[in-house]
Amino acid sequence: MFQRLRHLTTLESLSRDCIERLLDRAITMRDACAHGTRKLDLLNGRTILNLFFEPSTRTRTSFELAARRLGADVINFDIGFSSTAKGEELFDTLHTLEAMHLDAIVVRHKVSGTPDELVRHAMSGVSVVNAGDGNRAHPTQGLLDALTVRQHRPDFRQLTVVICGDVKHSRVARSDVHAFTKLGAREVRLCGPTALMPDQQEFPGCKFYDNFDQAIEGADVAIMLRLQKERMASTDLPDEAAYFREYGLDSRRLALAARGCMVMHPGPINRGIEIASEVADGPQSRILEQVGNGVFVRMAVLYEMLAR
Repeated sequence: MFQRLRHLTTLESLSRDCIERLLDRAITMRDACAHGTRKLDLLNGRTILNLFFEPSTRTRTSFELAARRLGADVINFDIGFSSTAKGEELFDTLHTLEAMHLDAIVVRHKVSGTPDELVRHAMSGVSVVNAGDGNRAHPTQGLLDALTVRQHRPDFRQLTVVICGDVKHSRVARSDVHAFTKLGAREVRLCGPTALMPDQQEFPGCKFYDNFDQAIEGADVAIMLRLQKERMASTDLPDEAAYFREYGLDSRRLALAARGCMVMHPGPINRGIEIASEVADGPQSRILEQVGNGVFVRMAVLYEMLAR
């Protein structure tokens, strides 16, 4: 039975059918708006608030573009000039915003679980979309990564995916694992230095590596992660030159992967630390394609929640 999404805080609880429906709808949105050159009026009269407590370029901009291309009104909430800067509790801010009759709140917060707390405390019919919370989840990033892969390699059962870098602090890694495993990926490998790897019990079914040469061997997709310095203690920070030697993706390492291995990165990219420029800008890179797909995935999510 079809059940429309009311909120999206994580991919962990979504079914495979729901994920595939959102990916299919993203393609429909892409074609309907002619790759962004035509505005649709599917959410005319709806109001969406971007509530970002952390910096963002790609996610905030693409949510705004997605909403506007669907005909919705968009408000970008400036935290620095809001009452939260005066000590107002987050849930008082939520109720104040709800009183203005919003339809959806897109929230990014440094504290894991904040979007779910907003869902629990909401007193109206407002929908909540998680744009990244702490190191827990970034569901629309997981969806857009899956869409990017599916456009080139539609049979996930034949895919070996390696995710390398600061997995421990990465909300993207968690959402990517949820997306790829639910879509039936043959193997998901996680790689990084021991200090930046999570407990293996958190990722059942994934293979763990501390040697990137071994992890990338035969891989069809390589997803590189940046060092989440803002979530680390200073004592945890690795030497960047040594890190690149052990865990950076360069042309030599890419040659160990399967032929045509897709190179991906959620951004922002730190060139010469987790990825070399010749790879980030090379023919196997799908990084800018990910960015473009982000708009269509977020259109699909907002439409699913708010279409009348």
